[in-house]
This record gives sequence, C-alpha cells and structure tokens, in this order.
Amino acid sequence: MKPVVKVKISIDAAMTLALLLLMAYGLVGEAAHEWLGLGMFALFLLHHLLNRRWIGAVPQGRYTPLRIVQTVLALLILLTMLGSMVSGVIVSRYVFPFQAGFGLTSWAEKLHMLCAYWGFVLMSLHLGMHWNMVLTMARKHLMPFKPRAWGLRLLAYLWAAYGVVAFVRRDVWRYLLLKSHFVFFDYTEPLARFLLDYLAVMSLFVLAGYWLARVLKPKGQ
Repeated sequence: MKPVVKVKISIDAAMTLALLLLMAYGLVGEAAHEWLGLGMFALFLLHHLLNRRWIGAVPQGRYTPLRIVQTVLALLILLTMLGSMVSGVIVSRYVFPFQAGFGLTSWAEKLHMLCAYWGFVLMSLHLGMHWNMVLTMARKHLMPFKPRAWGLRLLAYLWAAYGVVAFVRRDVWRYLLLKSHFVFFDYTEPLARFLLDYLAVMSLFVLAGYWLARVLKPKGQ
C-alpha cells in the first residue's frame, strides 16, 4: 500500500472517530468538544488537500447519476462543515473566548445543532458511497472464505437494523428537523454506550450510501 493511501486512510479513520466524539459533546465536556471541533476542521482540510485532484476535476468530464449525487453530497457536507465552524466560533467559550457571540448566540446554537446532525448523516452517506473501496482493500488482505463473508454481511445488516432503533430512541430525527432546539443527554450514561449507539446510526447511513452507490453505478462497472 502506498504511503499516501495509508495517510488518507488514517485521516479518514481519525475523522470518523472525531465525528462520533463530537456527537457526544455533553458527555466529553464543552472544552473537549470545541478542541475536537477544531481538530475535525483541520482533518477536513487535510482530507481535501489530499483529494485535490478530485476537486480539480469537478468542472470536467461527463456527469453520470452517481457522480451527480456524489458531487452534491460533497457540496452539502462542505456547507454543513462551514456552518458548524462559523456557528461554533460564535458560541465558543474556550477555544475562541475573546468574542462575545456578536449578539447571535441563540441563532448560532440552533444552526450549530442543525449542521452537526446533518453533517453526521451526510458524512456517513459519503463514507458509504465509497465503502466498496474499503471492501476491495479488505479482500486483498483476506483469503476468500464464503462463511466468513456471509457472517460479516449478516452482522452488518443486524447492526444497521439496530441503528434504526438508536436513530429513533436517541431522537436523532428530531434534531435533524429542528423539532427540538436542545440535545438532551443522560450524564450518568457511560460514554461507550452512547458511542456504540451513534456508531450504529452511522452504520445505518453507511449501508444506505453503499446501496445508493450500487444502484446508481453504471452497468458493467
């Protein structure tokens, strides 16, 4: 595996972990949440720097349905990331304590929550639409064994099914639609349990993105 590929994988893995921890801000603490957010933005910039060839090719070539969806998804993720950072600076109390919210704190808090949850869903879909690359790399390092493949496939679907339960139980749908302006946390809950639930929700949308890419993929490819 080329060094640049290893770096890309490491950055993507770090972004995934940071994304999960950011969703648990009530359990990790506000100061840690803000520093994680800043780190996430830095990783986001590195991710795009390493994939600058894809960005440069956006205005070129023919647009298939799959490429249209991937491009729109990337643009929406960019918007949610920018929205999260701008609103995060406005409501910051630790990383950017020198500002006083500019009188927009209430508005910024709602925007921050909306961008955070939509960013979580969109990034999960984005990961899913590229999941075939992960599977291809895994196949290169594992000997073919059908029982193992079917077992892992079944496990993935069961985990995604639990993701539906977690999606409803954690009120993720309410935050996406801004039905609630505040995220509620059980501060006695172990962090690991919260992360596992959100990992299941992420897996649900990764699976949805994977199948969306398969449906949109041109025949014969």
